[in-house]
Amino acid sequence: MASIYSPDVTARYRGTGVALVTPFTQDGEIDFSALHTLIDHVINGGVEYVVSMGTTGEAATLSEAERFSIMDATLSHVNQRVPVVGGFGGNDTRAIISSIKAYRAHRAGNAFVDAILIASPYYNKPSQEGIYQHYMAIDKEVDVPVILYNVPGRTSSNMEAATTIRIARDAQHVIAVKEASGNFGQCMHIIQDAPEGFMVLSGDDGFTLPFISMGMQGVISVVANAFPKEFSDMVRLSLDDKYPGARLLHYKLLEFTDLIFKEGSPSGVKVALKHLHICGDTVRLPLWNVSDGLEKKIIESCDEISE
Repeated sequence: MASIYSPDVTARYRGTGVALVTPFTQDGEIDFSALHTLIDHVINGGVEYVVSMGTTGEAATLSEAERFSIMDATLSHVNQRVPVVGGFGGNDTRAIISSIKAYRAHRAGNAFVDAILIASPYYNKPSQEGIYQHYMAIDKEVDVPVILYNVPGRTSSNMEAATTIRIARDAQHVIAVKEASGNFGQCMHIIQDAPEGFMVLSGDDGFTLPFISMGMQGVISVVANAFPKEFSDMVRLSLDDKYPGARLLHYKLLEFTDLIFKEGSPSGVKVALKHLHICGDTVRLPLWNVSDGLEKKIIESCDEISE
């Protein structure tokens, strides 16, 4: 088997996707008005697509009804301006399949998400065979493109290059991997051995430029919530082999990128979004706001980029 999708379909996810934060009011409820403002901000900034309900969207602290309502609001407000990718992570394969089917039924008669992002299972620490079978079970039950997501810093379980390539070759709906291991050797092996048409996307904002130089085809970014134009311009320049211009933007954003992840994500980027008058900085427990000292540094870096 191999992906059933044409290059025209997979090309929609080349470039910059932004993992949208979930704006909350000060009392921790979903702020849909601010979500609309954020969506307009990133689309007007030039990103190629948006990702709803990824890790950055604090999906782990939201009920299924809340997650569905956020994806509904995102699909409605995006209004087909760019593709929308929906996050359906978890560590129970059957529960993920059930959730995808439930959202498909919930959207009956309305547009579904254009693709699905599924993180490798966390906490269970499955074997490589378990990871492979997890994705293959999901592949049999979906009817939209699937983007794998390897983020061992959060899952405590690395999806090895050979497993990623095996899934890419055997699955019908898998079109890409968001690779956030930070392991350059592993990333190069995936790029080198990937079947034709399979895309490798960066899951590390700070490594995106060098990863693209190695052969990756884009990124799913946190930084682009705050600075979509600068980040997506950097990615497009890199993809066009215009590295002198890309490097200028990469280094312009580098300190900010480091700072927003220092005390947890999305707490850091929400400081910038509040400063930019896009949404508040409220996060849900067990996440917490950044320290006063780090907040000051993020704001200073934000102002330097905005000059």
